[in-house]
Amino acid sequence: MRLSRFVLRVFFKQVMKCKSFTEHLPPHLCALVLVTRLEAKVAYVSTILLQDSRMKTRDLFLLLCLVRAASALYKQWIPDTNYENETNWDKGAVPCGNDVIQFPPQRRVSVFVESMHAVKEMRMPVHGEFILTPGSGFYVLDGQEPGCGQGVVSQFKDSEHLRWFDPVLWHTAATRDDLEHGNFIFSVHEESVPCRYDDVVFKEWSSFRVDTSSSQSSSPVKSVSVLGKKFDSESEFTRYLSSQSGQLQFHGSSPVAVGNPGCADPSGCDCGNAANHRQICSTITCPSLSCGKPLLPVGHCCEVCGAIVSVHYDDGFNLQAYRQRIHNLFLTQPTYKSTQLGMSKVLKSQRLMGIIPFSAAEEIQVLILDGEEGARSAALAQDILKDVRTYGSSIGISGAEVQTSSGSQSGGSAGMVVGVVFGVLIIIALVCVTAVLIRKGVLKAPSMPSMPTLSSLKRQSGIGELGGPLDHGFDNPMFDKPGLMPDIPSLYGAGSNHSISMTQTGVYFVNPVFDDKETDFNA
Repeated sequence: MRLSRFVLRVFFKQVMKCKSFTEHLPPHLCALVLVTRLEAKVAYVSTILLQDSRMKTRDLFLLLCLVRAASALYKQWIPDTNYENETNWDKGAVPCGNDVIQFPPQRRVSVFVESMHAVKEMRMPVHGEFILTPGSGFYVLDGQEPGCGQGVVSQFKDSEHLRWFDPVLWHTAATRDDLEHGNFIFSVHEESVPCRYDDVVFKEWSSFRVDTSSSQSSSPVKSVSVLGKKFDSESEFTRYLSSQSGQLQFHGSSPVAVGNPGCADPSGCDCGNAANHRQICSTITCPSLSCGKPLLPVGHCCEVCGAIVSVHYDDGFNLQAYRQRIHNLFLTQPTYKSTQLGMSKVLKSQRLMGIIPFSAAEEIQVLILDGEEGARSAALAQDILKDVRTYGSSIGISGAEVQTSSGSQSGGSAGMVVGVVFGVLIIIALVCVTAVLIRKGVLKAPSMPSMPTLSSLKRQSGIGELGGPLDHGFDNPMFDKPGLMPDIPSLYGAGSNHSISMTQTGVYFVNPVFDDKETDFNA
């Protein structure tokens, strides 16, 4: 690989500065990053630990590797941009010495390298960095590498599309120890991405690139750990985001904001991702279901076949302790070992008489899935309900209801009856109080439009009163007005009055054209 003379000069100058700075520091395993503004280049350097984050150079940036542990709810980013990760290459394998390595030229990328690699040729991106661990680097072989084949062009996959609000790209754990041992927690979709009280962890021995765009101005969290360095100060993390590495790893319209206080409520806290629900669900494809009555949990994107236990709590309830209790009592049993259980505090809409929403109340939602039609989930939900009825008062639980995808419900019928009765009583009381206040003159009844009477309707429709004088019709302006008609002999002239005859049966007219003498009906 060819390095420009200018890059080498600046590079080694900065290395000497860092070596003198880190003489008294413990020998942690860390990474050296070389970044050029016009072209990314690679070199191998021994162990160096960055402490001077104020180093102002466009050509070099060193990253600190420092591990600190803290107890909190953790969300770990799953993808990485590691060179040794075969899923990051389009051929499904890490390139060998006979291969040509190609990075997307117009993309930004931060690549983590853990070992030494032989390459034939490397085509670098315009903007990028390599993070090298001790003993890692690249070299060019003079000949062919045995066992490498004829060589192919291997391209590093583009990670530009990976999004912060994609639930599939995160692991959740209750403690840092659980995170390291792979003891992950199942959650609804809104809580599968970082909540405002969470500690976000990017794996120590890895780099990444994530799009943080959302409909909100920022994405608040408690802290963010990058390469073992934990950022819990807003000003410190803002400086990191503006650095060369920060710009390569984080991009998007809603920057991550650290420094949010942790959840101080033992009963748990609402995640706060309801505002991003649509964006979170845009990445989820819901499966087809075969159960009779699918359920839609609060904070979830898809209907599910399973069971939901709604737990109502009092003072003294501890969410983490209850989560551990359910795990020890039930999830360790062989029957429920493959069952997924997610537990969280949610804001559930309250409905008057089961129809009209009027408020939102906090409750603990226990979502149970078994990957099938929900038979085992329903059984586990009933076991949890029995435990609540027996020991609920001693652990701060006042009641619980169960819903299953089979359509059956238990534990909530009495509550439903009480809610309906209470709603009816409230409506009756409001009507009575309003009537009394109007009667006493405290409230003035609103003026109502007058109702139409029968007579007005008849007048509008032209129908007369029954028993009144008969309407004989109207005057015909053409009738009996000789001046308006042409002068026809014997019609309007003299003797025309004889053409009108009156009989007992009525009035009739004699046709002057007709000669009654010519027709004799009596003949």
